[in-house]
Amino acid sequence: MPGTLKVGHIDLSFHDASAREVEAILARHGHVIERSAAPHEEMFRRLGRGEVDVLVSAWLPASHETYLAPMAAEVSRICVLYEPCCIWGVPDYVPEADVASVADLLREPALTRMERLIRGINPGAGISRFSKAIVESYGLGAAGYHFETGTEAECFDRFEQAHAAGRWVVVPLWHPQYLHARYRIRALEEPRGLLGGADEATLVIRRDAMARVAPAALEELSRLHLGNARVSALDDALRQRR
Repeated sequence: MPGTLKVGHIDLSFHDASAREVEAILARHGHVIERSAAPHEEMFRRLGRGEVDVLVSAWLPASHETYLAPMAAEVSRICVLYEPCCIWGVPDYVPEADVASVADLLREPALTRMERLIRGINPGAGISRFSKAIVESYGLGAAGYHFETGTEAECFDRFEQAHAAGRWVVVPLWHPQYLHARYRIRALEEPRGLLGGADEATLVIRRDAMARVAPAALEELSRLHLGNARVSALDDALRQRR
């Protein structure tokens, strides 16, 4: 009979949502699931130490390859669950004619109307690394813009409060994510490629755990593809249940 599998995910709600889809497949094939969550760097350390058997998921190559590389020989890549990408976004009520690109943040009317704080999530996230690079590369600090990391709640609640008030705000975000299921958020053009491009959200399993995964479960997982829109909807539904 299939045994227990330790399934880990990065401690963000959309990772939780996609992990539940993977866990449901494993459970249907008889596995008992021990689930855990941790920030980016810590979850990859757990994978490397063998404290989790399955990771849902690694964003490769731009966002998480730096964390997976030291243990690449110890894991198998099973499937691509969705195709994430990072953005700097603004509410769609900010006219595109006024703010279409990151460079437009340095021109009027953004200089008058745009809030200067760009609130992100935890420092280990790819979007946090990318956002720091954008502020530096475009010289945004000279105009008072500053990027600060924070919790999910600090980042997402700030956007929702700004949206409710009609304020101009930049949110460092990504697809998929539950805010896209609730609001129209327009990605700013960033021609220097500092946001990493499209990644592949890859389900990985430690090779020393592969023999313990039911073959039928492994075959079903190899065909699993959720897509960005579904993960955003799953994330929104999960948050509404909390």
